[in-house]
Amino acid sequence: MSIFSFVKPYRIPIAAALSLMLVELAVELIQPLLIAKIIDEGIVAKDLDTVIKWGGVMLGISLLAFVSGIANSFLAAHAGQSFGFDIRERLFSKVQSFSFTNFSHFSSSSLITRITNDVTQLQNTFFMSLRIALRAPLLVIGGIVMAMLVHVKLAMPFVIIIPPLLIFLIWIMTKAAGLFKSVQRRLDRVNGVMRENLVGMRLIKAFARGDYEGTRFEKSNDQLKNRTVFALRVTESTIPVLLLFMNLSVIVVLWFGKIDVQSGRVSVGEVVAIVNYAARITAAFSMFSWIIMVFSRSRASAERVMEVLNEGIDLEDTAGSQDGYEISAGEIEFDKVSFQFPNTNIPILDDLSFKISKGETVAVLGATGAGKTAMFQLIPRLYDVTSGEIRIDGRNIQELKLRSLREAIGYVPQESLLFTGSIKENLAWGKQNATEEELIEAAKDAQIHETIEKLPNQYDTLLGQKGVNLSGGQKQRLSIARALIKKPKILLLDDSTSALDLKTEAKLLLAIRNYDCTTVIITQKVSTAKDADKILLLEDGSLIGFGEHEHLLKSSSLYQEIYSSQFGEVKADW
Repeated sequence: MSIFSFVKPYRIPIAAALSLMLVELAVELIQPLLIAKIIDEGIVAKDLDTVIKWGGVMLGISLLAFVSGIANSFLAAHAGQSFGFDIRERLFSKVQSFSFTNFSHFSSSSLITRITNDVTQLQNTFFMSLRIALRAPLLVIGGIVMAMLVHVKLAMPFVIIIPPLLIFLIWIMTKAAGLFKSVQRRLDRVNGVMRENLVGMRLIKAFARGDYEGTRFEKSNDQLKNRTVFALRVTESTIPVLLLFMNLSVIVVLWFGKIDVQSGRVSVGEVVAIVNYAARITAAFSMFSWIIMVFSRSRASAERVMEVLNEGIDLEDTAGSQDGYEISAGEIEFDKVSFQFPNTNIPILDDLSFKISKGETVAVLGATGAGKTAMFQLIPRLYDVTSGEIRIDGRNIQELKLRSLREAIGYVPQESLLFTGSIKENLAWGKQNATEEELIEAAKDAQIHETIEKLPNQYDTLLGQKGVNLSGGQKQRLSIARALIKKPKILLLDDSTSALDLKTEAKLLLAIRNYDCTTVIITQKVSTAKDADKILLLEDGSLIGFGEHEHLLKSSSLYQEIYSSQFGEVKADW
């Protein structure tokens, strides 16, 4: 795939826009000839009728060029905006298909810059190519050809000087492309710092680190400014060089033109026509600096966009996955599962084997870094296992369509993430066609309904970005309600009740028992774990205990330590 594949659907408006641009160009190239005719046959010969006749022709074709320009702008805008829309849509769809491994290759700020700034750059370049950018080089070539048709000898300075100038422009464009790619990378960094500050504004204020973050942003912004200034200096340096040589050419034409007019070998109108073409070529050259900058930035943007579009997705539906298969029971089995994050040699999980039966509630305990969250992320295939198999209802999850697998799972991550919009919209995110009764039922089971009822607009209350106007416990309960509304066959709660008091947590877990689903809870609370059907104990990625609370109290020294640290009790019969 290349960026030009997005141009193909708009071949008809492109062809029409280019045709209209050629009409404008033809008028501009014909006008000096008409001016020469008016001078030689009208003004010099003192023939007013000829002046009126050809002056009328010039007015008519100028009006034609004006209409063509308006129509060209409309078609170019339509094609350019549609082109940008298609690229943004394809980029967003591609990013949606990324696995966590793919996201490690691109920072969030870089992806945002590519989808917004880089696509806008390409879109504007596409529009300007149809409107102006292609017209400039054609005007240079056409001007030389027409000048030679008027008088070969007088046009010769342009024939000599313009090819080296074009080579110089191509060299500058190549150099500028690399510079502007560097500019875009520095823009990524500025956006990254800005994004971190917006997300962490509360923490910045709490630690009074505003000055430090301001300095960090200033440094990143200064690097962007300096790189941009340098890139612009390189491209802008072309203008003085171009104007110098073109003005020298005009002086040469005027010098020899004066001599030839006096000798009668050239008419005044021909000299004026060639000088007119020189002025048009010079004006076109003066646009080249801008064109070089636009195309150089566009080339850098195109490479960055294509890096995303050509990124290989390492986690997709396998060739043998089946359509239409639905998870009905929710039985989970790990069979000698080992895992390490891609491009690392650090083992996260090692030879895990256990089975969770349909409808069971299993609590997962372990120290920070034990591999609890990594184990969770393997179940909906956010990552693939390094070795071994995960089976749901006896079927290897790699044989299931990703959509079918994930639709059967309600996943509540460690960090509760809510979207800008109303509470109702956030809950319905779990089930798009949910009824009001379903929304209220899920909210009641998640122990958040009463809180919602006290809000000014209840379920229509708008949430700020990431639920900034809610407490941690309220966000957790809304996230759980969003998962419950799916009526999932498997419910994964990744330490998502940590902000709840024991009474509220107990009510929530009791309500979840009424759902026809298998529930797996990562928790740090023994009070939560001991009420589960089974407890799964992890240490350094290995399974060191799996069973009921009383069994682990007797058989696992690690569980005894965890229990003692929270309850302060020691039993002699352990």
